[in-house]
Order: sequence, then structure tokens, then C-alpha cells
Amino acid sequence: MPKVLILTGDAAESLEVLYPYQRLREEGYEVHIAAPTKKKLQFVVHDFVPGFDTYTEKPGYTWDADLAFAEVDPTEYVAVVIPGGRAPEYIRNDPDFQRILRHFFQANRPVAQLCHAALTLIPLGVLAGRRTAAYPALEPEVRAAGAEFVNREAVVDGMMVSARAWPDHPAWMREFIRLLRQHAPVSQPAGAASA
Repeated sequence: MPKVLILTGDAAESLEVLYPYQRLREEGYEVHIAAPTKKKLQFVVHDFVPGFDTYTEKPGYTWDADLAFAEVDPTEYVAVVIPGGRAPEYIRNDPDFQRILRHFFQANRPVAQLCHAALTLIPLGVLAGRRTAAYPALEPEVRAAGAEFVNREAVVDGMMVSARAWPDHPAWMREFIRLLRQHAPVSQPAGAASA
């Protein structure tokens, strides 16, 4: 069974971790969540409230990280997902996070990122010359990194699929799963009918 890695941490957006986690498992992939340390993570919920100029944040679900970034051998995984929330602003500075993410871009493996996850790609220089979606408030950072900001629900640039935030999940995961099926399909069990 091919394995997909989710890279996140505390204050990740609950929906942006759990939707791809469950959707990829439903497709037959083994999914592991890695964080700075192996512990119970505290996710958050970002929502919009009338009268606020930006989103609000409330405590969300808790979830156990399967392994710490330092324990990850990226060669064991066929793809990586980077959810948004506030986790990207600090996990991007972790040397093991950078090592892992660099591997996926150098090996040209599928990468799914959305919302504030673009912040994790900027320090690695991997956005330069690419097209990407991100949370709209990050447009200046995306452009400063040499990328074209695209305000759309699912943007495919080679092996990278990006989106703006959790409302874009259906289109974002549809495109990412299409890439996975092409480049790292799940084997059908003996006797299973193919669709």
C-alpha cells in the first residue's frame, strides 16, 4: 500500500488536516502525520464572523502525530500534503521539515498544499517560476517568491496541486488524487473489479 505523508503541527486548520487524511485513506493510501515532535497535536478552526475583517480562530480537534519530522524517511512516501492554518509559519523553519519537503520537489513527487502552506515553500525557493493558489492574503509573499498567484480552487503546476483554503477541498483533492492515480496508484486486491 503506497504511503502519503502529511506535514503539520499545532494550530493547523482542523479541516485541512483531517479531510485529506480521511480522503486519502478512503482511496487506499496509508497516511502518516508528521510534526516537529511525536505528540498529541492541537488543531484549530478558522471561520468567518460578520463584522470581522479577517478570520477568527477557535480550538479544534486534537490528533496524535504518528512520527516526528526527524524520524521521517521521505523515500518511503509517494506524496506529501501540507495543510494550512498557523502551523506553516513555524514548521517551515524546522531543518527536518525542510529536508523532507526538499526531497519531494527534487524527486518530482506529488505535493498538495493549501492555504498558508505556501509559506513553507517560500524559504526553499521552490515556488519561483510556478503557478500557485494560496490564502488570498498571501498574494504579496507568493509574488515576492517569484511565483504567479492564482486565485482559484485548484491549481495544478506539474506535480504540485494548490488551493486557497478548506472551502476548495473537493476540487483540490480531486486533482491531487488524479495525480496520485497516475504516478502512485493503489494496487487492486486480487479479484477486485476495476472502475
